[in-house]
Amino acid sequence: MSTRQIVIEIPEKVLVADKTDIKTFGQELTTLAAIKLYELGRLSSGRAAELAGMSRVEFLLTLRHYKVFPLESELEELEDLHA
Repeated sequence: MSTRQIVIEIPEKVLVADKTDIKTFGQELTTLAAIKLYELGRLSSGRAAELAGMSRVEFLLTLRHYKVFPLESELEELEDLHA
């Protein structure tokens, strides 16, 4: 899989205010971007999960934490997997 890197400058004060380290902040930022792009319909759940660095099922389950709901067909598929 080919990847590209994007560099984002984060002021140190942001990390201090969030009480986090750069690695944790970066992972959360990537996850939030994946969730928002999914929510906007710009990425499928599979591609968003790939961006977030998790499985599709894990991604779909993570959406609840951020109050974003999966598409109906994906919700049914998730329920079938956990039945």
